[in-house]
This record gives sequence, C-alpha cells and structure tokens, in this order.
Amino acid sequence: MSANQDLKPTPAKTAATQQMNGADVVVEALVREGVDVIFAYPGGASLEMHQSLAKRKEDIRTILPRHEQGGSFAAEGYARVTGKAGVCMATSGPGATNLMTAIADAFMDSTPLVCITGQVYSKFIGKAAFQETDFFGMTLPVVKHSYLVLDVNDLPKIMKEAFKIATTGRPGPVVVDIPKDVQQAKVDPVWLTDEQVPYRESKLPEKASDRELENVLNLIEDAKRPVIYFGGGVVAAEASKELTEFAERTGIPVASTLMGAGSFPETHPLSLKWFGMHGSAYGNWAVHQSDLLLTFGARFDDRITGDVTKFAPQAEIVHIDVDPSEHNKNKIVHHPIVSDIKHALGRMNELMDSKGFKKPNLEPWQKQCDEWKRDYPFSYNESEHIVPQHAVEVLCELTKGDAIITTGVGQHQMFAAQFYNFNHPRSLISSLGLGSMGYGYPSALGAKVACPDRHVIDIDGDGSFAMNIQELATAKIEKIAAKAMILNNQHLGMVVQWEDRFYNSVRGNTVLGDEKNIGTPENLGGLYPDYVKIAEGFGLPGRRVHQKSELRDAIQEMLDSEEAFVLDVITPYDEHVLPMIPAGGTVDQMIVR
Repeated sequence: MSANQDLKPTPAKTAATQQMNGADVVVEALVREGVDVIFAYPGGASLEMHQSLAKRKEDIRTILPRHEQGGSFAAEGYARVTGKAGVCMATSGPGATNLMTAIADAFMDSTPLVCITGQVYSKFIGKAAFQETDFFGMTLPVVKHSYLVLDVNDLPKIMKEAFKIATTGRPGPVVVDIPKDVQQAKVDPVWLTDEQVPYRESKLPEKASDRELENVLNLIEDAKRPVIYFGGGVVAAEASKELTEFAERTGIPVASTLMGAGSFPETHPLSLKWFGMHGSAYGNWAVHQSDLLLTFGARFDDRITGDVTKFAPQAEIVHIDVDPSEHNKNKIVHHPIVSDIKHALGRMNELMDSKGFKKPNLEPWQKQCDEWKRDYPFSYNESEHIVPQHAVEVLCELTKGDAIITTGVGQHQMFAAQFYNFNHPRSLISSLGLGSMGYGYPSALGAKVACPDRHVIDIDGDGSFAMNIQELATAKIEKIAAKAMILNNQHLGMVVQWEDRFYNSVRGNTVLGDEKNIGTPENLGGLYPDYVKIAEGFGLPGRRVHQKSELRDAIQEMLDSEEAFVLDVITPYDEHVLPMIPAGGTVDQMIVR
C-alpha cells in the first residue's frame, strides 16, 4: 500500500506537517485521535516510539507498567469506563506476546483497544532474528484487524484506520506492528480526515427498519410473560437511557448479562439483576418461563444458556444485535434483527406513540417475578468470620453503590457482582468472556486514570491479585489511587468449589500456601504471603483485617486513602458461590441453597 498523494493534507493541530520520522508520525497520529494516555513498556524495537513520546509529554501521558500484560489490561480498563479506544505499546518478541492475553480478552468482550508493537528491521522478518515473532499472524484469530506496516507513507492512514475499526460497529482490538526501520524512516506525512479513510470491514452500524421494530411491538402486545435479556452491546452503544425508557413503558422485567450490568439500574423494581450460571435464581426462572424473550446486544453465551437446546424453551425469541454473525450462532431465534441497539430502542420508544402501542397487562407476571425476588434473593449464612459476601455488601454501603468496581476472575468476581448493586453503566469492569486471572488490579489502574474523581476498587482474590501484583509499583510511581480489596481465602476458590462439588474435594494444586499449615481466620500464622508487607515494600499503605467488628473501619480507611491501598480481608475458604447451574446444565438443575 501507499498513501494517496492526491489527497490534500488536513490542517495540523500542531506544527507537525514538516518532515518527521515514522515514530513521530505514530505519536502525532495518537494526539490527533484524542489519545491522552498510553500504557507502554519500552524495548529495542519500540525505542524510537518512546523517544517520540518523550518529546510530547505535554500532549500525551505515557504510563510505564511493570509488565506488558499489566499495561494492556490497564488500557482495557481505561477503554471500558470511557468507551474510547485504550492504547498500549510494547516491543517485539516477548514484549508483544505479553499483550496476547489482553488482545484475546478485548476480542471476547468487544473492548476497543489499539495495540502498537515494535518489530525487528524489515530485512530480518521471517529470519528468526533476535526477539522476532510473527505478531501479525499470531493475532489474526483474536483481532478485528491486524497490520504489519512496511511503508512509512502508510502510517498516517493505518493509524487513522486502526482507531476507526477499533471503535465503530462492534468494538474490538486492532494491532499495528511497526518494524524499526519504518519507525526511523523520514516522511512528509499526509493526514487524512475520517471521510477519506474507508471503514474496511468495520462498517457504520445498520439500523433496523420500522417494519421490523413494529413487529417487535406487536409481539409485546400479545405477550403474557415477556423478559428483556440484554448484554454488553447496550453498554457499547451508550443505550442505557433508551433501554430504561423502553422497559418502563412496556413494564417488561429486565435481566442482564455481566457485560451489561448497570445499564439498567439493579435497584429498579423491574430489574432481575443478572442471570446465568451464578446469576439470580429469579432471573433464571423468569427467562426459563418467558413466552417472549427480547435479546438486546447479547450473544447467548454458554454461561448464560447452559444447555442451549433447553434455554427459554417456551419463548419466541427476538435478537437485535449490531453483529449479524451472532444471529443463530449459539441459539436459533425467531426474529433476528441487525441493528445498532441505541437506534432500535430509541425508535421503538417513538413508535409506541405514533403507532398506538397497547401496553399489555403484565401484573400477574410482574407479581410472580416479585415473589421469586422476595423468596430467593442472593443470600449467605451468617458466620463469626468475615465472609466475602458481607465484605462486598459493606463496600457497597460505604460507597453508596457509586464506585467503579473491577475484579479478577473466580469466586470473588461472582460475589462482587451478586452483592454490589450496579445502577450505572461502565461501573463493573471484569474479564468475562476470556476469564483472565490477573485482570483486576491493572484494569483498576486504567479505570482510575480515566476517572480520577471516582472511587475505583479492585475486588480481587488472592490468586488473581498475585498474578499482576507488580502493578502496585505503577500505582505508586504514577500516583494512581486505585484500591485493592483482596478476599483472601488462601485457595483458588472457584476451582476448589468445583473440586468440592464434583471431585470429592480432592485438592489438585488449588492451595496457594503451605498445604500443611493453611492460613485461615483462625490460623493467622499460616497466611501466605503477607500482602500488607508487600504493599509496604512498594511504598503503599495496607491493612489486614480478619474480625467482623473491624471490617467497616478497615474499608473506610481504604476509601479515605489518598493513594493506592491494599486491604487484605481474611475469609474462610469453604464458602461457595450460589446459585449455581452446573456447566452445560439447565435451570431445572440449579443449586439454589
């Protein structure tokens, strides 16, 4: 490829129209895209771009993570709370491959991410040179698009394209791999406008026709037990307001996926919170018994459906999604509609007025849902010790439900989602499709950088937290006041739960300390490691708490800290996440208590 030299350059925001090298072009392109922060770890193949970043400190903040995975998870956290593309950068070879987990994670969770990597000199590509990997080829299965830039003239166009692809339609990750000689090459850049850059495969989202949407309204008029099931597409489309209006005007109960959590207020009378394997019993029952299932921006994931052949067996299913590849992929539906969900919901709200929509009488159905909610809430047994569910409840109370919560992956992730009420979109940031342990604290850093005036707390497990614990150094040096509340049970809790339920409690490498001296609230001497001392080693405050009487004060101390803080909450290891639908099972097999 070569840039179209007939296109007129657009006026520059800076004095950047003079000849520059490829690395300077990359940084100027970031500034032009409105990027205010990049999470970047340097190396030989990306050195030129770090030199360019060093010259533009007033325009763009470069945050040095302590591991490339930490930086890329932080970029995801930034993207998830802003809706903008998160940006990370690494060198070639192992630096680039350390980004792979976050790229796959962003692909699964439809997170806009631009990953820039240095590459060896073009003449060495394919020669097994030092720190060379075929990063372009490696990433193809888990990106929206991947570039290997071989001509410096292409850089302005490619950078513009990368951000457009990452953020339009169904968001996702884009990789731009740039050899060192391309970074060093001189060029007179041609800056293109949005209109001059094609969308490639990332097209403007389609809009449902009025005829399709009127049919949905007709189905609602005749329904007796309708349910709205929505997912992360509502978050990506910024359609929370339209969804709430639609639910209130129709009176239909609303159940979300974890990706959608908060886009419909979980304290709303119509909310069924979230459903699925560990979701609310009432949400699962409502979906199972529904006669009309309105699916908005969700993908019928296996953790939602269980045995897909027995999912919502009585329901006529409407599926509105911006990505047509999701239609009939996991679940055959009756009414697949390709559309931007914000348009579809907003237009149906308008059509209710213009087409004389007759709201159905759903009082008996709402009464049934309310009875399920009353009789089978998320609950736990009281204990003399701090149980993780109670710790999350206290945190929710003290933050008034207004914090941004990130999590690692495991039992703590489910407890956080069950016992914290999310009433705003982009407030639960978690690795949900890929399930990446170690995601919690780095993503909290990115979220806190994006939202410095909000409480950002990583509710983590001791197993997940240890995977990227080095990012405490990033928090200290960069002055990022993201907090960590570790629900410390000394085990890989979710795997232990499966061992207890399905493997006769045989422990297969799931104890994180000394198996002969397991730390518990009653055996503090066996706790390993000492997270408070680790925090102090990074120059940060921390506190351990194991008594219920001290929990509230300890959480408040964490919230009041003006810098990052590690709160180590010692919990029993025998708590199980309930409800639970066994993998591949059905609602009829749900373990409720």
